[in-house]
Amino acid sequence: MPEEEGERELDFFSKYLSVWVAFCIILGTAIGYMFPGFADTLGGIEIANVSIPVAVVLLIMMYPIMLKINFEEILNVEANLKPLLLTILVNWAIKPFTMAFVAWFFMRVLFESLIPADLQAQYIAGMILLGIAPCTAMVLVWTYLARANINYALIQVSVNDLIILVLFAPLGKFLLGVTTDFPVPIMTIFVSVLFYVAIPLGLAVLTRQVVIRKKVLPGLKTN
Repeated sequence: MPEEEGERELDFFSKYLSVWVAFCIILGTAIGYMFPGFADTLGGIEIANVSIPVAVVLLIMMYPIMLKINFEEILNVEANLKPLLLTILVNWAIKPFTMAFVAWFFMRVLFESLIPADLQAQYIAGMILLGIAPCTAMVLVWTYLARANINYALIQVSVNDLIILVLFAPLGKFLLGVTTDFPVPIMTIFVSVLFYVAIPLGLAVLTRQVVIRKKVLPGLKTN
């Protein structure tokens, strides 16, 4: 059910997000072209083939979103369980396999004659790993704009974040093994989950507990 009536609008930054994305793409391309050594240096900062600079930027992006997640609300979801079960079914039993098929079809069939074989494998791997991970931040934005139940959306995001910690690595390894011979070490997948999900999620949970316990922001518990 809608939480409140009236038109909802995004803040200035979110409203022009596409502009900032385009600007960052142009800026990043320009820096890489003019200072190739700088890009190589950043690319060399990695652990298990996972870029540390990218992990830091994603931490900055994901932390505020995960800070809103109240895992205690998961215990109160029994009254409206069907939407959550449907979300889990789509995210983990349908979407990953659909993306794997789409990746295989486009790279191995539709564009096979246009893209070199080694790049095909890389594209397939990237599409599969992207398709496995459920969206988080934009789900909350879309829910807000639709004037839907933002608290329930937070519960869905919470549950999916917990499932990512368990299923992302084995499911990714399985689908990559079925569709391509591109080598993606299991350690790379585990480290990716650690940096991109576990660490920001853990920091957010710790922050919530400290803030709520000290009653610095009492409203944080229900937002």
